[in-house]
Amino acid sequence: MKIAFLGLGQMGTPMARRLAEAGYQLTLWNRTRHRAEALASTSAFIVSKPAKAARGADVVMTMLFDDAAHEEVLFGAEGVFSTLPAGALHISLSTISVALSERLTVEHERRGQHYVAAPVFGRPNVAVDGRLWIVAAGLDDAIAKARPLLTPLSRGISVIGREPRQAHAVKLGGNFLISTMIQSLSEAFVFAESQGIAPGVFFDAVNSALFQSPFYAAYANVMLHPPRQAGASIDLGAKDTRLLREAAAGRNTQLSLADNLADVFQQAKQDGLANEDWAVGQYRLAQRRSNLNEKE
Repeated sequence: MKIAFLGLGQMGTPMARRLAEAGYQLTLWNRTRHRAEALASTSAFIVSKPAKAARGADVVMTMLFDDAAHEEVLFGAEGVFSTLPAGALHISLSTISVALSERLTVEHERRGQHYVAAPVFGRPNVAVDGRLWIVAAGLDDAIAKARPLLTPLSRGISVIGREPRQAHAVKLGGNFLISTMIQSLSEAFVFAESQGIAPGVFFDAVNSALFQSPFYAAYANVMLHPPRQAGASIDLGAKDTRLLREAAAGRNTQLSLADNLADVFQQAKQDGLANEDWAVGQYRLAQRRSNLNEKE
């Protein structure tokens, strides 16, 4: 089986490595070649164009930043669609818009290809351990073909439905919940600090009493002990919130909390926090807002 893996950022690199270690032969492409060369010790083959990676491929897996990157890599003059053969399978691992997922469904069907949406939940360290959670959607035969490739990457797979757009909608909804969790923790920590209570002490008490959640604990730890390298940035949080609001608007659905979060992300970017870790940036903005309020 010839597998092309496109996109070797903080998430794509450990995912491609997991596949190589599972014994799959990979053809790799990344916009900056040095990231692909980091996998040179594996059996992977590196190419210079997406079209070269897709030529004759049985499966193309994409882990790209946003819709614009997909537009260029898939639809561009030297993109995937210029060479991907009929009968091939595209597995989209990225967080993209529902609208783009719908467009890809139509395009692959027109070309006689198969398409599975399989966006992932988890930070880069989780990807390294092969413990991502994957939400997948697509036709039954396509899901069956994709599953062996998704298994080395994940601790579990949730099949959402037969329409790929549904998996990307779930991913956006899940990221919305993460953002709201981070925002509520940020403001609760600021409140605790204002009362002379250490945020860590506050969190231990509340999590023990109410949630018993390792997920809350993991993000609280990131916020209170910022990592050297951002796992996901404020820019990514802003992008995903925008995509969620666009998908909701497409179904005449209003999400007032998402509107408020969009304002939070906009303020964070204006304050120079765009490249901060997603959780750390929201917390720092809440602290800054609190300090401004005190001065007023």
